[in-house]
Amino acid sequence: MAYDWTQFTKSITVKTTKEKLYHAFASRQGMEQWFLRQCEYKTGQGNFLEANECASSGIQYRWLWWGWSDDTVESGQVLQANGIDVFEFTFNANGKNNMNIKISLHAEGNEWRVSLHQYNIPIDEESKTMYHVGCGEGWTFYLTNLKSVMEGGIDLRNKDEKVKKVINK
Repeated sequence: MAYDWTQFTKSITVKTTKEKLYHAFASRQGMEQWFLRQCEYKTGQGNFLEANECASSGIQYRWLWWGWSDDTVESGQVLQANGIDVFEFTFNANGKNNMNIKISLHAEGNEWRVSLHQYNIPIDEESKTMYHVGCGEGWTFYLTNLKSVMEGGIDLRNKDEKVKKVINK
C-alpha cells in the first residue's frame, strides 16, 4: 500500500471544556493564547471581529507567528464553523495550493479529543517536505502547546525570532 502524502491527521486529548477548545480555534483571543502572535478575523465588509468573538464561515483571516518575522504570514478563509465542534479553514500558502485544515472535537472519556486533519496537500517533492512533513511537525508541537496552555497555563512557544532551529517555533 502506497503512503498517502495528500493528507494527515494529528490528534490529542485535552482536559477542558468543549466550549473552551472551540473558542481556542475560532477566536482571535483563543488562537493567540496557544498558536499565533497575531490573529485577525475580518468580515467581507472589512470589519475585524472582537478578540473573543468566534469566526463564522466566510470570515477572512491573517496570521503571524511568534519566532517569525512579519514576512511569514498566512491569509485565508474560514470554510466551516458550526459554533460547537467543527472548525475548518484554508491553509494553502496564501492561495498557492488547495490545502485545508479541519478541526473536530469529540468526547474521549473525561477529556476532549482534538483532531486536526490537513488535506489536499500537493504531492510534488517540495510540498511533501514543507506541507506534509513540516506542517505535521508543526501541528504536533502546537497541539501539544494547546494542551499545555489549557491544562497547566504554560506556553511552550519560542517568542524570540533570533532563536532559530528549535522545535517550539
